[in-house]
Amino acid sequence: METTVVLVLFGAFLGLLIFGAPITVSLGVSAMAAFMYLDENPIKLVQIAFRSVGSFPLMALPSFILAGALMEAAGVSKRLVKIAESFAGPITGGLGAATVFACIFFGAISGSGPATTAAVGMLMIPAMVNRNYDRGYASAITASSGGLGVIVPPSIPMVIFGISGMGLQPPAEAIEKFGQFQSLSIPKLFIAGFLPAMLIATGVLIANYFRSKKAGYTGISESWSFREMIGTIKSGIWSVLAPLIILGGIYSGYFTPTESAIVAIFYTVFVGVFLHKELKLKDFFHSLETTTWITGRVLLILFTATVFGRLLVENEIPAIVAQALLNFTSNMYLIWALIIGFLVFVGMFMETLATIMILTPVLLPVMYTLGVDPVHFGVVMVSTLAIGFQTPPLGENLFVASGIGGSSIEEISVKALPFSLLSIVAIFLIAFFPQISLFIPGLLGY
Repeated sequence: METTVVLVLFGAFLGLLIFGAPITVSLGVSAMAAFMYLDENPIKLVQIAFRSVGSFPLMALPSFILAGALMEAAGVSKRLVKIAESFAGPITGGLGAATVFACIFFGAISGSGPATTAAVGMLMIPAMVNRNYDRGYASAITASSGGLGVIVPPSIPMVIFGISGMGLQPPAEAIEKFGQFQSLSIPKLFIAGFLPAMLIATGVLIANYFRSKKAGYTGISESWSFREMIGTIKSGIWSVLAPLIILGGIYSGYFTPTESAIVAIFYTVFVGVFLHKELKLKDFFHSLETTTWITGRVLLILFTATVFGRLLVENEIPAIVAQALLNFTSNMYLIWALIIGFLVFVGMFMETLATIMILTPVLLPVMYTLGVDPVHFGVVMVSTLAIGFQTPPLGENLFVASGIGGSSIEEISVKALPFSLLSIVAIFLIAFFPQISLFIPGLLGY
């Protein structure tokens, strides 16, 4: 029975994707086909979908999207880029390094890969081209660094993973074998993403250094200028304070991630209107329009992916997958390799948020069975799927960088490959050494 349901679900889903149907339609139609096969009332699909958006943490999604859009319009992103440039100084490939730093800064505000790529790319790609960087290389490092936007806290995919995983309890046999698991919370996921993001960023910086040295891309200046660094910090102090206020408020317990997103919106409006004086009424309405479009798209995926995931759980598919995996091998390192390889492959073809919502109900119970901390797994999953932003055919960051820089998707994809490979190496380190993810949460008492 379960096997047939899986065939109906995934057969219809993959078939519709092959024929070019949008992912929302593919998920919804395949779920409805499974309901009809199981002879269940189709109204249950609507009820599950409706309840999926009743989560308080989900309110953070449109709020962070709006905050990121407003910060770009308010001049926050260009000031963060200036600060990053001043710190890069004489480093070989300095503008490439500045791009990585700028994506980390902006990612700590927007929580979105494509948004980070667009905000930083509009400033950095032309700057790199003007300093004789290859146009395709400039676009590639921007697309690769933009993926850090979903790992650096706050992260929209982390919010979605937290919502998807909170309702999944560890199996009784896993608790009996490994003891009580740590609770899964969005603030803890945010904190856990910090060191892994820095490790992946280090991999991108190393690749940028050696490739820039080979290509002859010199630093921005002959030496570091502390006066210039202090000057850029002074002019961008309100921009630097934005992520500090957002993350500091969450980690200190003053407000929840959802409330922090609302604080970020009001802070940005205040800075943009009264301090930077760059946020105009038309920019505000354009930000609202962008937020509405992106949020609507995500919620439609959430509706259908939640139903899809519920069907998998109700038919005990996670238990079947876990047993098959354990029958194949009991080596934890090999299991991590299989899961990371699978997520890299899936991330190349499926939208990140949909992948998280579909696969979390399947893979998280498997990892519970193996004694893996849910927060650690969430960080590995989001970090791995972030690779999909810079790999074809889906590669949203590639399309954004291509639109800004004018290079072809094919050229950017080839030049982004070394960054992807080093990022995957970093992800294996994160998977094999859980304390990379769990050290800071433990230090802060989470």
